[in-house]
Amino acid sequence: MTNLNKLTIAAAGTALVLGLTACGPQESGAGSAGPAAPAGASASTGSGSGSDGYGATPSGGAAATASGPLVTRQDPRLGTVVTDAAGFTLYRFDKDTAKPSASNCDGDCAKAWPPVPAGSTQPGDVKASRTGSVDRADGTKQLTIAGWPVYRFAKDTAPGQTNGQGVGGTWFAVTPDGKKAGTTAPEADEDGTGKPLPALSLRNDDQLGRIIQDGKGRTLYRFTKDTAWPMKSNCEGACLEKWRPAKPVDVNDIDGIDPKKLIILTRPDGTKQLTIDCWPLYWFTGDKTPGDTNGQGVGSTWFAVTADGKLAK
Repeated sequence: MTNLNKLTIAAAGTALVLGLTACGPQESGAGSAGPAAPAGASASTGSGSGSDGYGATPSGGAAATASGPLVTRQDPRLGTVVTDAAGFTLYRFDKDTAKPSASNCDGDCAKAWPPVPAGSTQPGDVKASRTGSVDRADGTKQLTIAGWPVYRFAKDTAPGQTNGQGVGGTWFAVTPDGKKAGTTAPEADEDGTGKPLPALSLRNDDQLGRIIQDGKGRTLYRFTKDTAWPMKSNCEGACLEKWRPAKPVDVNDIDGIDPKKLIILTRPDGTKQLTIDCWPLYWFTGDKTPGDTNGQGVGSTWFAVTADGKLAK
């Protein structure tokens, strides 16, 4: 065995400085790194936005929320959004808070943006653990997703419309994990503070416990056909169409993970892949929204990863 002492990997803007490692000599494998994750569409100003920041209320009054299960829909511009049972888009408001849950939309605001009553919906396509309620000032209970109060927009007059997207720069369609749909800005973290996620951190998953996620909230996975000694990726060719190598991160932008466990694998095409405890890390194209774990157990060879690089089962 060959010890690699004081290994230093430097990349512009994403320098990763590491201590002692024991991953063994790298061996080549065919294949290339996949393309970067597609960026969401930029937030746009919804039609009919008013100077008050929440838009005018149609003469017909507040829009009613259809009772029944929540539904997810793929919008060609915004990606995955949550709708009510009738297909009307649901929104979140930047001036609200998620922890603690609180709505700051009352009066005329609530006429243009009717709060979704907590008792009118069931989780449906949204994880039950992400749904909840918040007490409003008038004593009613409003539905929350990941702590964020959710609303309809009165100027959405037909299912599938997203006229509220970007209104006042504060209203956005909501994703199944409570984030803002269709934005290129950093997503809010799980605490709902509005801060961007670290480049690498841990997330509490209902079934798997604390698992590693990247800066976009994507679950990272290990492949049991890879090896740690020598450090080698055996995901090649068609495998890389579904499993994309995780990119290097700045050790100053990680949370809950020992930086000494991180090292860079140079793939045969010269691209760099992040590893933990000498195991290559990947994200799964089948995970459509942050927090998804659709790759868990695929082929009995792919598993989410714990902070110490072990398989999460």
